Amino acid sequence: MASLSDRLRAEGMEKGLEQGIEKGMEKGMEKGLHDGVEGTLRKLVHLKFGAIPAWADEQMKEATDEQLDRWVTGILEAESLESLLGER
Repeated sequence: MASLSDRLRAEGMEKGLEQGIEKGMEKGMEKGLHDGVEGTLRKLVHLKFGAIPAWADEQMKEATDEQLDRWVTGILEAESLESLLGER
């Protein structure tokens, strides 16, 4: 029969594992969403402006979720890649 400290330790480890799995899943879903939006933006930029220059590629890689969302929304009205992403 396991001692009280062994049972408490096992329960703590189980709870910690559950929390770790949950956080990992949340981060994975966030990354998946971010990568999906970035991929969509890249397709739209390529269709509208042609090949993506290195400076724009780097900006999109480093962009926050908010920036990506703003750019995906703004691409329809953007007259140039510079006006969409900002001056380089």
